[in-house]
Amino acid sequence: MLRSLHINPEKCTGCLQCEMACSFENEGVFSPAKSRIKVFTFHEEGRFVPYTCTQCAEAWCMQACPVEAIVINAATGAKDVLDNVCVGCKV
Repeated sequence: MLRSLHINPEKCTGCLQCEMACSFENEGVFSPAKSRIKVFTFHEEGRFVPYTCTQCAEAWCMQACPVEAIVINAATGAKDVLDNVCVGCKV
């Protein structure tokens, strides 16, 4: 069964609870660095926009990663982050 997450940026207050809940549900720890949801802050406008990885074809994140922690899963074709390699730089 395919599942998706509907994100409504207009309702985001920037509390980051979605990051905490996601990390706890998927990793068993309250750690925004391990969350699959990230909240981008537009400081000038006072707005917050939550987002998730969209598995884009170009995957600039793979090229930007300084430690090559993002790899393509041979079985699924998905871009995966290697937790044991990732340094959490968020580049």
